[in-house]
Amino acid sequence: MSILVVGSVAFDTIETPSGKAERCVGGAATHFALAASYFTDVRVIAVVGEDFTAEHEAVLTRRGIDTRGIEHTKGKSFFWSGSYLKNLNEAQTLNTELNVFQSFSPKIPAEYEDSEYLFLANIDPVLQADVRAKMPRVKLVCGDTMNYWINDHAENLARMLKGLDGLLINDTEAKLLAHEGNMVLAAEKILAMGPKSLVVKHGEYGASAFFSERSFPGNHGRAIRMFRAPALPLAEVVDPTGAGDSFAGGFFGYIASQKELTPAVFKKAMFYGGVMGSFAVERFGIERLQQLDPGEIEERFALFCELSHLE
Repeated sequence: MSILVVGSVAFDTIETPSGKAERCVGGAATHFALAASYFTDVRVIAVVGEDFTAEHEAVLTRRGIDTRGIEHTKGKSFFWSGSYLKNLNEAQTLNTELNVFQSFSPKIPAEYEDSEYLFLANIDPVLQADVRAKMPRVKLVCGDTMNYWINDHAENLARMLKGLDGLLINDTEAKLLAHEGNMVLAAEKILAMGPKSLVVKHGEYGASAFFSERSFPGNHGRAIRMFRAPALPLAEVVDPTGAGDSFAGGFFGYIASQKELTPAVFKKAMFYGGVMGSFAVERFGIERLQQLDPGEIEERFALFCELSHLE
């Protein structure tokens, strides 16, 4: 099964208590694609500038990721610089240069039109909705968003949410979107906005899933209403950048690797999301996500199962 991800491919400069990494390949689509590539085929739609070379693109192609949807154009690639020196759980943005990403208009190659799964990474909700409309035959579509779109583009975001099977956001964003401080009540309000399911990421505290009666077609009302997956305690976190996108890649990649979506598959996907997120933070940027083998992933999945007593 093929996943099509639409989002940013960028350069990041990151500073944490563990050190500093200059202009490493990053972006939401990059982290998502690498994490998902361990479970299924992945295709990427993004835009990069002249500074993004064949060597940079090989970071993706070495993992078998289809990059024909990455548009190369004149100018510089999206660049972000951030620091975690004050708080390892929250990045302090030092510099953001949208560059070619500012005029990004996703173009879907004909070869991608048969993609069965679609993930709309954090971009303008107008663009997300446009891509969704052009992919009416996908089996499942999930998406992400952030505070900026929630605060300043509420109407466009509301229209985009109606086209989602699942929304993946962090707890702060969920409460902001729902205008509700209680997470359970916030989840109910968000599900009423359109998504069939909601996954709320809690960083080092794991993730929660909330379901509506529409989450699992044919399940005849037996769908679980809520599920909580833990995070794996780590001795050292080197770089939290992209952990949420890596979680999304592991989560959605596992779902796409299965024959059908059931409550049991959804539960396991939450754990595989946690597995990929835990690997991502062990090195700067995407370094760790390039060095994994299936045995490592399954070994860490087993640790998650032990931690939660998942049968």
